[in-house]
Amino acid sequence: MKKRNNFIVPVLAVVIIALIYLSYFAEDPSLGSWADFDPNNTANKDIRVEVVRDNRIQEDAQSGLMFFYARDASKVEVFVHAPLDASQLIKENDIVILRGHLHHDYFHAAGVEVK
Repeated sequence: MKKRNNFIVPVLAVVIIALIYLSYFAEDPSLGSWADFDPNNTANKDIRVEVVRDNRIQEDAQSGLMFFYARDASKVEVFVHAPLDASQLIKENDIVILRGHLHHDYFHAAGVEVK
């Protein structure tokens, strides 16, 4: 009986630690919120948003930027400036992760990725 208890306790501890680890680092598939950003802070943060297809996606080769609208979980739409090299990701995906910071009248995305 003692050997069984010596085996169960470590296994139970490993299972509990694994559950805590997986729940903490699990990706949240829901959309983010623009309210989490401070327009006075220029630190880049990630936000998962929906690309608004109603408005035309514009590309400006001269500035190296593309412009589009993105919608958060609260259905708030924000004008986004993103690098032109991310245009294919924006055109092919409805949900993207933007890394950047919020200005008072637009979101400046330093990077775009899809997960």
